[in-house]
Amino acid sequence: MNAGPDGARPGIGTGSAGQHTADQDTAGQDTAEVARQLRDKIAAQFGRSLHIRTLDTGSCAVCEQEIRLLSAPHYDLHRLGFFFTPAPRHADLLLVTGPMVRVFDGAARKTYEAMPGPKVVVATGACALGGVYPADPFVHGNVGEILPVDVWIPGCPPSPLALLQGLGVAVGRLAEKAPGLTFIVGQDIPGGAG
Repeated sequence: MNAGPDGARPGIGTGSAGQHTADQDTAGQDTAEVARQLRDKIAAQFGRSLHIRTLDTGSCAVCEQEIRLLSAPHYDLHRLGFFFTPAPRHADLLLVTGPMVRVFDGAARKTYEAMPGPKVVVATGACALGGVYPADPFVHGNVGEILPVDVWIPGCPPSPLALLQGLGVAVGRLAEKAPGLTFIVGQDIPGGAG
């Protein structure tokens, strides 16, 4: 694309007086709208933040790098109401990476069992989905062999946007698991003693 007389490319940058042009950042507007919808969905279900416990079951750590990017200012996972927690007892969602190495069976089950209900398990990356390592004496091949997986996020590694989309699906699954359950103080549970 050729630059205009002032050196700016048409449709990119700012218009007169520093205002954004109409076609400048439609993807950014879509991202902002998706972020708003996801934040509203979490607030409606929980009235608070949703806590994620990550669990590496033998991955190469590339998925963890992408997950770590979610906390960076560009994606800012915290503005959506998601936070990472080191303690499974505080987690609503278990984000699992890796092909589920057999020596990790006990630790994976203990982590899952320590989480309060309702809970959601998200298998993240090609290894966790069974697309890299076949089952053998050392590896199960996928997370679903040991844990009840609710959401599968493909990719090697999955992009941060794919992770955000998967987390949005996970929030919906959590709402399905507890349709009458509310975490919002002062709200009565339909049909309950509240």
